Amino acid sequence: MHTPLTEALEEALAVDRKGPHVVAIGGGKGLAAALRAIQRYAGRIDAIVTVADDGGSSGRLAPELEIPPPGDIRKCLLALAPEDSVWRDLFDYRFAGADVSGHSLGNLIIASLADLTGDFRAALKAAEKLLDTVGSVIPVSPQRLHIRAVVDGTQVDGQVALALSRGSVEEMSLVPEAAEASPEAIQAILAADQIVIGPGSLYTSLLATLLVPGIVEAVNLATGRLIYVANVSTQDGETLGMDCADHLDALIRMSGMRPPAAIVANETSATFPPPLEPVLVDEEVLATYGVDVVLGQFVDLRSTVPRHDSVRLGGALARLA
Repeated sequence: MHTPLTEALEEALAVDRKGPHVVAIGGGKGLAAALRAIQRYAGRIDAIVTVADDGGSSGRLAPELEIPPPGDIRKCLLALAPEDSVWRDLFDYRFAGADVSGHSLGNLIIASLADLTGDFRAALKAAEKLLDTVGSVIPVSPQRLHIRAVVDGTQVDGQVALALSRGSVEEMSLVPEAAEASPEAIQAILAADQIVIGPGSLYTSLLATLLVPGIVEAVNLATGRLIYVANVSTQDGETLGMDCADHLDALIRMSGMRPPAAIVANETSATFPPPLEPVLVDEEVLATYGVDVVLGQFVDLRSTVPRHDSVRLGGALARLA
């Protein structure tokens, strides 16, 4: 049971930088939520981020500038940056009008740094210094990738199109098929004490990262403890009607990933706007995968959208490190 005292203790542990090396894999708001939790106990953090986003500001910048989409990467940089930072405010700013309407200033800064340095990874290193991040953000591949899937027998192209599709995802692949994982991502996974996958969009964030050649092979070879953080709610267009075991089965079946050592899942009742529903947990079914199930109250009840409570999630992950 969480009390103000235990939460205060977990707050105090956040300053300890002698903790484990944790690698988090995914993208978007889900990975950012994991990073906010992980920095409460980790000594070193590496975030390995999808580069298959083709919507919004990223979808406009990446093809024109021939860089990986910066949006998910920017979200992770912000999650690892101090709250009281002018640079953080700038990276989080989004234009509402003129020719730059809809663009995130952070995305534009990352693109500018890539142009100045001539190297996208160097641009991210510079952004990390500007933001004074407590961890490192690594694109899963040095090149922009494209999602291709089959949903109920129909081919769907692109991250946005797949996110909006309703139906059963039967197949999923990344284009180009010969794309390689970033060497830094492989090295980080192999060196990690703990590997955290999720929360996040099952197909367009998690599998979009795991399907990059070399990533699952590294996860399966790594000695670090593999943890899966289940989503607190289903996602309209991707996972409606799927429970926790369905999510896990899709991850393992479509990527070849080894079963995790543990699953962190929400057990308390929560209501979400229709058609979203809580991700239900059947411990007996999950036990057939040989995993430990860690249940708790992980929903941020103060948020108007389904989101993990970083304090409680951080406490659970720390105990599994």
